[in-house]
Amino acid sequence: MIPAQFDYVRPDSLDEACRALASDEDAKVLAGGQSLLPLLRLRLAYPSTLVDVGRLAELKGVHDRGDHVFIGAMATHDEVVHSGVVRADCPLVALAAATVADPAIRHRGTFGGSLAHADPAGDLPAVVLALDGVFVARSERGEREIPAAEFFVDYLESALDAGEILVGVKIPKLGAGWGFHYEKFHRTAQAWAIVGVAAAVRRSNGSIAEARIGLTNMGPTPLRARAAETALEGVELGDQVRQACEEAAAGASPPADLHAQPDYRRHLAKVLTHRAIRTAAGAP
Repeated sequence: MIPAQFDYVRPDSLDEACRALASDEDAKVLAGGQSLLPLLRLRLAYPSTLVDVGRLAELKGVHDRGDHVFIGAMATHDEVVHSGVVRADCPLVALAAATVADPAIRHRGTFGGSLAHADPAGDLPAVVLALDGVFVARSERGEREIPAAEFFVDYLESALDAGEILVGVKIPKLGAGWGFHYEKFHRTAQAWAIVGVAAAVRRSNGSIAEARIGLTNMGPTPLRARAAETALEGVELGDQVRQACEEAAAGASPPADLHAQPDYRRHLAKVLTHRAIRTAAGAP
C-alpha cells in the first residue's frame, strides 16, 4: 500500500529536531525505519510530519561512562552486537541484539527505535527492563531520565511525551560474578519471539544469590518475572531451580494469536526461564 501524505524534515541538530516535533503534535521520529515504515505502508500510522534524525551525531555511538554504558538511540543493532564495550560490560544486550530479525535489518534498525516502538514481542525491551536500564529523553523543555520500569506503558505505547526524542539508554554495569543469557523461541530465524527470556544471574558459594528475569511477549508490555526472581534467591543449581522457574509466568497476561495461545506461552515461559537461568549460572 501507499502511505498517507506527510511532510518530511531532516534536522541538523537535536535542538532543531526537538523544535520540529514541538511544532506538530502529530509528527513522528524516523530513525532506522524498520518499525515505522511497515506501519506507514499499511496505513496503521498517519503522521503529518516525519522528523528524520539519521544525521544527528548526538544520538549515535556506544560510550563507556564509568558505572554504566550509554547506548545512543541511533546505534544500530549490528553496532551493539559487535561493540567491545557492550560485550564486556553488558553482554546480555549484545546476546539479545544478535537475535533481532536478520543481518539486513540489524544493519539498518536502531537500538533506540526498537525500544521506543515498545513492542512487547521485541527482544530488547525485556533485556533493558531486566538490567534496570534508564532512558534519556530530550525535548524543548529539557532532558529527563525514565527508568525502564516506567518506560513501557501499554502495547506499542511508551512514556515518551509528545515532542520528546529518545537520546539513548543507560545500561548499568553489574560487575563481576554475573552470568547472562537470552533464550528465545520463534518459528523462523527472522520471526518475532513467541516467548523470550532475558536472564542475569549472580552466584555465591554455589547458590544463586540474585536473579533478574525479563519476559518477552508475555503481556502488553515486557515484564519482570518477580515471583521467579524471589523464588530463585539462595537456590542451589538442581531440581530446586526448575521448581522456582515454575513461577516465571505468575501475573503475566500472555496474548492469544495465530502463533500461540496463552497457556502455551505460560508453559514456554517456565521452560525457557529454566534454560536461561541454568545457562546464565554456568550450569553444565
